[in-house]
Amino acid sequence: MQFGIMSVSDITQDPTTGYTPTEAERIRDTLTIAKHAEEVGLDVFAIGEHHNPPFWSSSPTTTLAYIAAQTERLVLSTSTTLITTNDPVKIAEDFAVLQHVSNGRTDLMLGRGNTGPVYPWFGQDIRQGLPLAIENYNLLHRLWREDVVDWSGQFRSPLESFTSTPRPLDGVPPFVWHGSIRTPEIAEQAAYYGDGFFANNIFWPKEHYQRLIGLYRQRYAHYGHGTPEQAIVGLGGQFFARTKSQDAVAEFRPYFDNAPVYGHGPSLEDFTEMTPLTVGSPQQVIDRYASMRETFGDYQRQLFLVDHAGLPLKIVLEQLDILGGEIVPVLRKELARDRPAEVPDAPTHELLVRAAYGDGPARQARPNANRGDNLTVGSPYQDTVDAAPQGAAFGAAAARTGA
Repeated sequence: MQFGIMSVSDITQDPTTGYTPTEAERIRDTLTIAKHAEEVGLDVFAIGEHHNPPFWSSSPTTTLAYIAAQTERLVLSTSTTLITTNDPVKIAEDFAVLQHVSNGRTDLMLGRGNTGPVYPWFGQDIRQGLPLAIENYNLLHRLWREDVVDWSGQFRSPLESFTSTPRPLDGVPPFVWHGSIRTPEIAEQAAYYGDGFFANNIFWPKEHYQRLIGLYRQRYAHYGHGTPEQAIVGLGGQFFARTKSQDAVAEFRPYFDNAPVYGHGPSLEDFTEMTPLTVGSPQQVIDRYASMRETFGDYQRQLFLVDHAGLPLKIVLEQLDILGGEIVPVLRKELARDRPAEVPDAPTHELLVRAAYGDGPARQARPNANRGDNLTVGSPYQDTVDAAPQGAAFGAAAARTGA
């Protein structure tokens, strides 16, 4: 299993001091948090995408590329990339570049987003959210797997003999998680493509996510990707821990009570009873999250939200020390115990390359010589078997080849 943290990049006033960090401070703090996640032995850092205050993360790939240069082992992901309001071509290009600069330590989580005004800001209609998610991912999926794509759809201009560059590292696209809080159609989409499904697992009772994950597992098997138990599942979560549980509750309560997302609603006690938020001792956190396997089955990735609600950097780093030093080592052992051999490991670039090529060499994409306009050559790449015809850039049918 992989363990890590996810950030929503909120900039929230600390209710205990009244201090609100600047955007520059919060960005720098997030970079420090990501690097510390690797230092304490975590596997994944993921960051969301937002285009409105009080959030700062409007360009996740820029952030993740910087973190890639500052780390050696950490898998860099998103939580979420907006498949509805981003151009699939730009997603394909940006994450392929991130793959290369991180040496394969890249995957992404796609989602529709839950901020309604974002849609018109990017020229889209929220009422078309699901059709956008379905069509845009179909194109993204092809762009990473076909060197030359002819495509037309409802929501963007057609593509004629288009090549997304660079090609994915080693000819293997980044692994895709489809994230959802409430939408069964997204679970269906993840199952159809044999991708991963990530359940937010923060705001709702476990029964809600059991239904979504159960649907995904069933449909994953239906589409012939493996047994339901072999489906790739990720979970979110939240905790706040101190050595003594009463200290954790007392310290976290003002942050919970004033958090923009769940503050001024149910009490801390009610919320921790109804959702996976766990505030207490490290052992209480371990017990709560070790039980996730009983609820959802064996799964591959567990991410925690720790840097939210105005918590200052010092406290967040302390929480990471507890997570990496006391909680995750025990959870690794607990969730590995009696894990069936057929349950797959968390997907990594190395595993995906091995699955694609076995012991053979991976693809190394080398372009043919051309003027950069696709007019002077046929095939864009030296290892492409079927050449695209002359003049393909102006709409002649092009041969499609697998990456």
